[in-house]
Amino acid sequence: MNLHKLIFINNACYKAGRTITPKGIMVHSTGANNPNLNRYVGPDDGLLGKNQYNNHWNQDRPDGRQVCVHGFIGKLADGSIATYQTLPWNHRGWHGGGSSNDTHISFEICEDGLTDASYFRAVYQEAVELCVYLCKLYGLTEKDIIGHYEGYQLGIASNHGDPRNWFPKHGKSMDTFRDEVKALLNTTASPDPAPNKEPLIHAGDIVKIIGSKYYGGKVIPDWVKKLTWYVHSIKGNRAVLNEDENHEYAIMSPVKATDLVLVTAVADSYTVHSVIEGDTLWAISNRYLGSGSRYQEIMTLNGLTSTVINIGQKLKIPIN
Repeated sequence: MNLHKLIFINNACYKAGRTITPKGIMVHSTGANNPNLNRYVGPDDGLLGKNQYNNHWNQDRPDGRQVCVHGFIGKLADGSIATYQTLPWNHRGWHGGGSSNDTHISFEICEDGLTDASYFRAVYQEAVELCVYLCKLYGLTEKDIIGHYEGYQLGIASNHGDPRNWFPKHGKSMDTFRDEVKALLNTTASPDPAPNKEPLIHAGDIVKIIGSKYYGGKVIPDWVKKLTWYVHSIKGNRAVLNEDENHEYAIMSPVKATDLVLVTAVADSYTVHSVIEGDTLWAISNRYLGSGSRYQEIMTLNGLTSTVINIGQKLKIPIN
């Protein structure tokens, strides 16, 4: 499994802040001919690739809808297959259109034209491995896994046919899927609590908190999780946060570094400018943002500590 994390902190579902005790897993497929993860997951983290339409789901109501799942499986920019976690696994998602939202972890598999057997095999196997990971994490079995259409049959989800519209085209079904999860469950060890490709957090980073408890075990208030924090120091998985970089001392208890997400990984979308001879931050800001005095926004987005820039340097520019 190639697991990454980019939490949709801008989605209204995440902002609602409701949690669940996972009792099952619901498998969805997107119903659109677009296998690229960057259609749904964004902004670009360097692996996803740029979504030129900026219609990913890391916004308040994507396409004007109240939708959000816990993860997506599909293609990265380099064509490889990956899973992206987009909500904390125990967060209440908006995916099933019924009571399944209160009980099930959900993920979408990005559909293509439904005829590419190699792509199907790759995402199908990735989905099997994700379900094994989640089953071991929450004490579930293959019997707790259903497709969206099965949720409808059980009266806990809306009337959708996924992934039954796709699996049989390649000789698979939810029954074969559960069988393969069961077989792998019996042969794999417990999941690594820190999945590979976890974004690294360093002192000086600007972050938000996605965990529910401080490092010492106390519950983190909702108002704290809504704010942006500056990482004052970090040792192992213990991070000390400040209100901003000018505060000498921490103003809150340490948190787990694995419960932090970089704001630059979930910020609003941006364009990229390649520095040419004669460029200054003031001139670039004036060109893109309408005012040279907004150059500090560019410095913040790029982590610059000086106004010195170099020819050929790539700068992220916030979309005005």
